[in-house]
Amino acid sequence: MMLKTILHCCCLSLIFSSPTIFAADSGHTSEAMVHAGMAQAHGEDGHAKMALEHARESLEHAKMAEQEHAAAHKHMTEAISHLNQAVEHAEMGHEKVSAKHMEQAIGHMRRSGH
Repeated sequence: MMLKTILHCCCLSLIFSSPTIFAADSGHTSEAMVHAGMAQAHGEDGHAKMALEHARESLEHAKMAEQEHAAAHKHMTEAISHLNQAVEHAEMGHEKVSAKHMEQAIGHMRRSGH
């Protein structure tokens, strides 16, 4: 059974250590997944104390990732609002107002991290 836990942990480490897999995702999401996998493996092996420890770590990282995603979502919502206004003003021939809204949209998209 201990060998199974070690194999699970090694596989998870290889998968989640690759920077290309989660390049667009937060570090907290990756950490949450790693700890969740380790909690699962320890649970399957009957190691309740270790499963609990990793489950708690996973939960904390998941909460932090949720906050990061909420902030990113807020910025994209703001970007879309400014993009809509930019389109409306461009259709009316207000190119300078449209450009200002586009500037705001770009700023929000950058801050979103996506």
